[in-house]
Amino acid sequence: MSTGDLLSAHPSELKFPFELWKQCSCSVQLTNKTDKHVAFKVKTTSPKRYCVKPNVGIILPGSTCNVTVTMQAPKEMPADMQCKDKFLLQSVLAPDGVTAKGITSEMFNKADGKVVGAFKLRVVYIPANPPSPVPEESEEGSPPHHSVCENGKQNSSLFDDVFRSLEASTKKSSEAWSVISKLTEEKASALQQNQKLRQDLELARKEVSKRGVDGFSVVFMALVSVLGVLIGFYMKKT
Repeated sequence: MSTGDLLSAHPSELKFPFELWKQCSCSVQLTNKTDKHVAFKVKTTSPKRYCVKPNVGIILPGSTCNVTVTMQAPKEMPADMQCKDKFLLQSVLAPDGVTAKGITSEMFNKADGKVVGAFKLRVVYIPANPPSPVPEESEEGSPPHHSVCENGKQNSSLFDDVFRSLEASTKKSSEAWSVISKLTEEKASALQQNQKLRQDLELARKEVSKRGVDGFSVVFMALVSVLGVLIGFYMKKT
């Protein structure tokens, strides 16, 4: 009896929807192709990465058994989505009435002409969220990329409008700041001149006090006139 005459496995590959940091599972259905009880055992090259339930069992004649294989959450992306892990499904005829608890490793040893079936299951990773296919033409028969181009032009036009608006606002703000800066400088200059004028007036007042009352009237009137002119000029600027 050649390998595979005891059990059949469907599918023949273990396909896992691969996604980082997420545990995933797949199932394989085992079918007893004989009229005898068949014991099976599932082994893997990476026992720490996978959990197999059940990993041993008895399948009645003509019956089936579903085996679930769970892969632990992967922490890194494999190169080219390729996996080197493999599973080995072993099968052997079992005595009538034997249960899963009575299955031992010695039952699968090839000795004394015992037939032990062996079937390898390959692990395949498939994308968890595959990209949806892009139709070549729309319902009206026009290529769908036209609408994409139109949307791109609309977005570009909108971006240009916003950019021009921001540029105009920036220019206006720059002009406003320039006017404010100029007025501030003129105000500071006027204040400085006013302060100097007050100092000159104070000195003149002291000088007049020394010279007498007659000279005071003429000088005082002249200074008052100059002060009035400067204050008027300042008020006009501010």
